[in-house]
Amino acid sequence: MGLTFATDPVSVSTPATSANLGPGFDALGLALTLYDDLTASVTASGFTVEISGQGAGELPTDAGHLVVRAMLATFDEFGERPPGLAVRCVNRIPQARGLGSSSAAIVGGVQLARGLVKGGLELIDEAAALRIAARIEGHPDNVAPCLLGGFTVAWTEPGGARAVKLAPAGGVRPTVFIPSERGYTATARAALPSEVPHRDAAFNAGRAALLSHALTSDPALLFPATEDRLHQGYRAPGMPGTTSLVAALRSVGVAAVVSGAGPTVLALTEVPGDFHPGADWRAEVLGVDGAGAVVKGGMVEHAERGPVAAGRKS
Repeated sequence: MGLTFATDPVSVSTPATSANLGPGFDALGLALTLYDDLTASVTASGFTVEISGQGAGELPTDAGHLVVRAMLATFDEFGERPPGLAVRCVNRIPQARGLGSSSAAIVGGVQLARGLVKGGLELIDEAAALRIAARIEGHPDNVAPCLLGGFTVAWTEPGGARAVKLAPAGGVRPTVFIPSERGYTATARAALPSEVPHRDAAFNAGRAALLSHALTSDPALLFPATEDRLHQGYRAPGMPGTTSLVAALRSVGVAAVVSGAGPTVLALTEVPGDFHPGADWRAEVLGVDGAGAVVKGGMVEHAERGPVAAGRKS
């Protein structure tokens, strides 16, 4: 017996995310209160995408769009694809800036597909949704907070990606500094060495552990907890403006890091009112999103999540 697809649209808001957070390379991530709003319906045939906001006129409007690709990958996990899809994207997350725009599209596609199938949230639970999204993205550090919300610690086992969600302390006050220029994860990863000194690995292990404590219990420790020796220094020559802004913020006591692969800069503590990043940067004060990408409409009753992933904490 085949799947039952929804006759009504399904929607999801996917939060922006910042990964690494300094020392937590490819492991730590934070969901932010900046969202893409996605809606999808099953149609008789074909794949169409309507885009407004970020990426309009640039991104594919057919089956090549990342949201549709993630939806189709998820339907393949169900074992059946719908005859067609109509997708609408209202994008607010800047593209290629280190704020998880690709993860938002992937997670959004996975969630839309789950919501368009009767019993989809149970057939593919949240833990399985994370594995699908991480497989498409290639690593789980952005997709985990996008899916779950809050502050997440993600890792990969032989069976796929896993993550736990932790609640950030009230003193965590994210501000993002977004430049007009773009950056690309592949380029940033290419700048990393294949080996690092043991002392630097040990340094980052201690700082990443401290960061988990600082983010959840003691924000006063965020400044030392956000020090990094694994990736930001190696990537610095490729984004001098980002490196300079991080240094300027840290010089006045702000716990600032490169957001993901950059070039956006993330500050986790309050920025002084008289601090001016310069004309090349747009500052936006955000909160921490606590809900993640929750599905609404379609075959979902009461807009509830699927079962909580094993090991997840509130």
